[in-house]
Amino acid sequence: MKINLKQGQWTGFVFAALATIIWSGNFLIARGLNDKINPVSLAFWRWAVATIVILPIIIKSMYAQRKVLRQHAGFLIVTSILGVSVFNTLIYIAGQTTTALNLSLISITFPVFTIILARIFLKESITKSKIVGVMVIIFGVILLVSKGDLNSLLSLSFAIGDLWMLLASLIFAIYSLLVKSRPLEIKPQSFLGSTFLIGLIFLTPFYLFSLGGSDAGSYDQVTMYSILYIGIFASIVAYFLWNRSVDLLGPSKASMIYYTIPLFSGILAYFFLNEKIMLVHLISGVLIISGIFIANSKAVN
Repeated sequence: MKINLKQGQWTGFVFAALATIIWSGNFLIARGLNDKINPVSLAFWRWAVATIVILPIIIKSMYAQRKVLRQHAGFLIVTSILGVSVFNTLIYIAGQTTTALNLSLISITFPVFTIILARIFLKESITKSKIVGVMVIIFGVILLVSKGDLNSLLSLSFAIGDLWMLLASLIFAIYSLLVKSRPLEIKPQSFLGSTFLIGLIFLTPFYLFSLGGSDAGSYDQVTMYSILYIGIFASIVAYFLWNRSVDLLGPSKASMIYYTIPLFSGILAYFFLNEKIMLVHLISGVLIISGIFIANSKAVN
């Protein structure tokens, strides 16, 4: 197995890994806030915080590129609605009616969708090493979420939330391809700020409708800190890192790192929720990481 990566590619993998680690924390927070705030409100405040924080930083860049942004308004609107307004809202909605185990299993369909769509629209090749690597990764993830008892998968029950999560995975795959197709004249910071602002605008009417004349949720100290985390880190920092990784690697290679979300979630749960790390977690981690290396090797092409 031969892996020959340039410095830019290594940077892309590091950025994708950091984004995935941050998003793993986002899943834990979303799960913990299910009984405190409704999904649409959580999504709205996440992007409201992100937009408020980032706009003062990049408003000059957006103003300087206003003609370019207007020229590609259609592309920005579609990308914003999918990647900002819809994707994370669907995850929060899915978490209301399905289990964390089901969410983890279904979330691994995102890289598969990405590989297929990249083949169709970007003409990226599906190599033998990529197929073998994905199979190894999927087995590692299944072993992880089933805690080593593969028979437990037979007793899984599926709810409407599973369909929402499946749709979210497909949408994020489309978003990643759109990021790769971003017009080069749009600077990364302008792209990020524009998508956040447009996505928030489209999300606002749904937030107002979700209030229904009543309080949107319980905004205690934990909730406020959680919203700040997902608004600043899971939105601004993670999306910037992910978009740059897609620029450097392409959507298919970057999506391979996404498979590590259950692994990072387990590590975070160990430190913050006092959950135990067992041998099956270590074995699963080795399989997932090995699969990523295999999928990006050139020996089995």
